[in-house]
Amino acid sequence: MITVYGRASSSNVQAVMWGIGELGLAYERLDYGLYFGGNDTPDYLALNPHGLVPTICDGDLVLWESCAILRYLAAKYGDGGAFWPANPVARARVDMWAEWGKVSFSRDFTVPIFWARVRTAAEDRDGAALTVALDRFDGYLGHLEAQLGDNPYVMGADLTLADIVIGHVLFRYFDIDIPRKDRPVIAAYYARLQGRAAFREHVMVSYEVLRAKGAD
Repeated sequence: MITVYGRASSSNVQAVMWGIGELGLAYERLDYGLYFGGNDTPDYLALNPHGLVPTICDGDLVLWESCAILRYLAAKYGDGGAFWPANPVARARVDMWAEWGKVSFSRDFTVPIFWARVRTAAEDRDGAALTVALDRFDGYLGHLEAQLGDNPYVMGADLTLADIVIGHVLFRYFDIDIPRKDRPVIAAYYARLQGRAAFREHVMVSYEVLRAKGAD
């Protein structure tokens, strides 16, 4: 039984939970962070000195940082196939896109777009900065579209860890009120992710508790 510390509305927790769902692992998720609190207590800081979520416990192992968690779970509980390949060359290619998903794709959506649009009151919002962020993110979508091509998933025919790290962002991207360019390949990819039960359960989670007063 894997214990996951982190609120369901955290996008980083959502990525970990989606990975757990795809791997079919038994888990207990505990609400920690933000409005639930608990992440600033001595007990929690002993697990994660940064006081952030998610953190997991798997037996005696304690891990934090969502991508480190995902890599560990995929390596320990996966079958060495397409999701997180045993072959180091194939795994490196998956990891390359997963890393891009974390340090570019997710980062440049979450704060400059999602936080600006949902977690900031309209009167405090920097519209020009949001426009710049949307243009930059659309460039990332262009890269993703080129990588997808005619394939159903980022690395080809099968879902991989790269899809988890990249794809979890798309629920909020398509759900929030922002201008979006027509990108049929991305739309089809998102529709494909919506067809996965673990994505619907763990990623398509309401974020209304995060909405700032006056953010509409």
